[in-house]
Amino acid sequence: METILEKPTPSEQKTASELLSDFTTAIARGKSDTINIQISESGESFIVPRRALEFLSQIISGMAEGKAICLLPAEAELSTQQAAEMLNMSRPHIVKLLERGIIPFKKVGSHRRILLDDLIRYESEIKEERRKSFAFLAEQAQELNLGY
Repeated sequence: METILEKPTPSEQKTASELLSDFTTAIARGKSDTINIQISESGESFIVPRRALEFLSQIISGMAEGKAICLLPAEAELSTQQAAEMLNMSRPHIVKLLERGIIPFKKVGSHRRILLDDLIRYESEIKEERRKSFAFLAEQAQELNLGY
C-alpha cells in the first residue's frame, strides 16, 4: 500500500461535512461486528467490518476539516522528511532526535528509516508530556489565583 497524501478539494470538504454526522450515527446504531452496506449507484451490497467503517469515519472527519489524509500500513518505514512532515517538525530536528537515540531508526545505505510505530509512540509520549505540563501550569495558576 502506498502513502496517499492529498488535501481535499473544497467540494470534497463540503460533501464530507454534510455526510459526517449521519455516517457516524449510522455506524453507532449497529450492534454487530459487521455492517451490510449498499452502493446506491450499482445496487451492490457488501458486508464490511465495523472497524473499517469507523476508520472511514475518521477519514471523512479529516476531510471535512480540510486536512490532508495519509494512509500507511502499520509496518511502514518513513524517511526523515516524511517523519518531519507527520510531526510538523523540521527534518534536521528529526535527525537530531534520531542521533540522540530518542526515536529508534535503522540505516538503509546512507538513508535513515523510522518505523511508523516508533514515530507514533514518540508522538504520544510528547503529547502526554505536554498534557502533564499544561495541567501543572493550570494548577499553579489556580493556586496563585491568576484568574485563568
